[in-house]
Amino acid sequence: MITSREGGYELSTDPDRLDVGLVHHWLSTDAFWARGRSRETVERSVRGSLNFAVHDASGAQVAYARVVTDRATFAWLCDVYVARAHRGKGLGTWMAGAVRDHLAPYGLKRILLSTLDAHEVYAKAGFVRFPTPENLMILSPAQ
Repeated sequence: MITSREGGYELSTDPDRLDVGLVHHWLSTDAFWARGRSRETVERSVRGSLNFAVHDASGAQVAYARVVTDRATFAWLCDVYVARAHRGKGLGTWMAGAVRDHLAPYGLKRILLSTLDAHEVYAKAGFVRFPTPENLMILSPAQ
C-alpha cells in the first residue's frame, strides 16, 4: 500500500522501503517507551509486525508505526514515531488513520494502543479512551 498527501509525503507498507537502522535509532535514543531497545529487538519486532513508514518528497523516511495483529480479531498499534523536524504536520494522525483503514477489511473487534501524551492525535483518527480500563491486565515478564 502506498498513499500520498500534500507536502510530498508518502506512506508505505512496503518492507523494502523501511530503514530499520533509522527506526532503531529513533526508538532507542528518543522514544521514552523504547529507550535503550537493542537493534536485535527492533529487527525482531519489525519482522513480526505490519509496518508503516512515511517518506518525505526526497524519499527520506520521516515517520514509523507498526501493528501487531492476527488479522482476524485484534491489533495493537505501537512504536509510532515522527521525526522531530516533521512533527506538527499531522503525520501521526495520518498514520493512525492509515492503520485503521488498512485493517478495516479484516473486521477486527479491537485495535488498541497505549499513549502517555498523544490522545488528541489518535482521537482525530477515531480512537477513544478504553471504556473499561479496570478490565485490562498486564504481565511484564521481561522486567
